[in-house]
Amino acid sequence: MTTRTQSPSELRVTAGDGRTGGDVTSLPVRRRKMSWATRIEIALLVGPALIVFLAFVIFPVVMAAYYGFFRWQGYGPATDFVGFQNYITILQDPTFIDAVRHNGIIVVLSLVLQGPAAIFLALLLNRKMRGQSIIRVLIFVPYVISEVVVGTGWSLMLQTNGAVNGMLEKLGLGFLQQDWLSNPDIAMWTLMLIITWKYIGFAVILFLAGLQGIPDELTEAAQIDGASFWQIQRQITLPLLGPTLRIWAFLSIIGSLQLFDLVYIIWGQYIASTAGTSTMATYMVANGRTSGNFGYGNAVAVVLFLISLAVALIYQRFVLRRDTDGALTEKSSK
Repeated sequence: MTTRTQSPSELRVTAGDGRTGGDVTSLPVRRRKMSWATRIEIALLVGPALIVFLAFVIFPVVMAAYYGFFRWQGYGPATDFVGFQNYITILQDPTFIDAVRHNGIIVVLSLVLQGPAAIFLALLLNRKMRGQSIIRVLIFVPYVISEVVVGTGWSLMLQTNGAVNGMLEKLGLGFLQQDWLSNPDIAMWTLMLIITWKYIGFAVILFLAGLQGIPDELTEAAQIDGASFWQIQRQITLPLLGPTLRIWAFLSIIGSLQLFDLVYIIWGQYIASTAGTSTMATYMVANGRTSGNFGYGNAVAVVLFLISLAVALIYQRFVLRRDTDGALTEKSSK
């Protein structure tokens, strides 16, 4: 008579039935030891990416934090130790406080302006229509254009004698001509117009990808029940598009906090402050590299990093956590 070795599942059933009185939860789980070959394979696969991450992300942050404690001119050893004086000066500088406020305004306006417009365009382009592919490409084209090209082009068109004011005059709307770049009352709205034109294509493509994951059966069932188009979007589409919306909002917030290139190219490091469009990044360049005080610039970089990190962690904790928890299939037992 041959003896068959029981599988682990059969052992658990035998241990947990009424004849033995065993308890499967009380049995210790023996984990299989990882072989050296597997460890070497994991090291070879993860090692290069880990080295690049440490060299180009962690190391610069650590060095920036180090030089932030010195009055350093960017060359030679840092010897003039000033402690937290750079950070105290940053937090007490009204220009930096204005830059933080400008970043906050950009964050809010980016969400308010780009979000609804991108959702509307995504819902429109998700329906079958003539020229759908061409329209999608045209909407996405500004996103792939270099920020240098975008900034240079808009700065030329928006000058007082530029194409925008010239077109308004030709159309008989000369009373609408403005100093679009230097007037503090409208400079922020000019910046938001450019940012929306530049980045709305990314949001539309992202929302279109999320819409592809919504089953058609749900909308068809709602139509059979007599729901209108807008009722379907409000009750079915938008709730199911929630994870995509939250991811886009996170990317938009972080990008708005670190905005630099468009402002620097269009307004420059000095006009941006007087026009009310300066950001923390432009403040860092103007008061660090341009002023020759690289220690102070590194301190500003650390403050910007900490603000972005705090916002990211708070957003992850209170907004994205519902998505990450829902994606987990099992949790480790304690």
